[in-house]
Amino acid sequence: MTASDAGAGSPGRAQPQPAEVLERIRSGYERRDAALLASLYADDAEFTIVNPRYPPSQPLVLRGRASIHGMFDDLCSRSMAHRLESGVAGDERLAYASVCEYPDGCRVMTISVASLAGGHIRRETSICCWDD
Repeated sequence: MTASDAGAGSPGRAQPQPAEVLERIRSGYERRDAALLASLYADDAEFTIVNPRYPPSQPLVLRGRASIHGMFDDLCSRSMAHRLESGVAGDERLAYASVCEYPDGCRVMTISVASLAGGHIRRETSICCWDD
C-alpha cells in the first residue's frame, strides 16, 4: 500500500472507517512508510507528544500534515523495528500501542489516542517512554 492507496482526497471513494485507518497505521509503522503514515492525517491535524523530554506541562505539539510528515520521516529513517501490539477502533476514534526496538535492544513504547473526521486523523495524543 502506498500513500495514494490511503484514499486521501480520492473522488468517488468512500472515506476510510476507523478500523481501516488503524490497519493503515499498522502497515505504515511496520513498513516504515512515512508517506503512508502522514497521508492519514488531515491538513490541519494536531499531534501532541508527551515523553520525558516533553512533559505534560510542556508537550510537543506538531501542527499540520507537513510537520507531522517530518516527524514520521525522522522516525522511519531510524534503524529499528516497529510493531503495533494492540489497537481499537470505534466511532471516529482509535487507540493503539506501538513498540519499537533498536538493534542494540533499546525499546520504545508509545500509547496513542486519536480522533478522526472525514476519514482522517484530526487530533492525536501520544505518550511515549523508552529504556535508558
